[in-house]
Amino acid sequence: MQHLEVATHVFVDRATAFEFLTDFTAYAQYSEHLEAVERRGDGGPGTEYDITVAWWRLSHTACSRVTAIDAPSRIDWELVSELQAQGAWIVEEATATDVTVAVPDDDPPITRVRFVVDYDPESAEAIGLPALVPIDAIVDRVIPVVRSEATAVVERVVADLEGEPRAVELAVSRGTD
Repeated sequence: MQHLEVATHVFVDRATAFEFLTDFTAYAQYSEHLEAVERRGDGGPGTEYDITVAWWRLSHTACSRVTAIDAPSRIDWELVSELQAQGAWIVEEATATDVTVAVPDDDPPITRVRFVVDYDPESAEAIGLPALVPIDAIVDRVIPVVRSEATAVVERVVADLEGEPRAVELAVSRGTD
């Protein structure tokens, strides 16, 4: 399994950040590669989301299921399609000393939001990748797009959450379990 974690800070309280994350169907408005999100359920454990993404010559709909919620701290999920992945959104209190960007003068609450995922890259072969293209070549091609898209999406989200646009810093870490 591979591990990926993306984290950033937002200048809102934990409850506001958590509430935003639970409205998963709204995410499609932030990304040019996320074409649609359809929800089945009330948003709590057991709720499933059909998530359609498209990039380059690839288009795929994956199904994600919420497995547990610990408000306002954590949303656990897993994919229930041929792709093998599970992870969580983790929402934590933070302080000004945790942040590497300028904190606004009005001393807002600070929340650290982390997206963590453990996934099997070999399971991606089941989604009909282009013939004769090794999975490593696709991953190498996708990573810069994902980083760029993640930054753009987080900047749009932060502008909505905080009320004005600003540059964001994403901490990205990868590893193998």
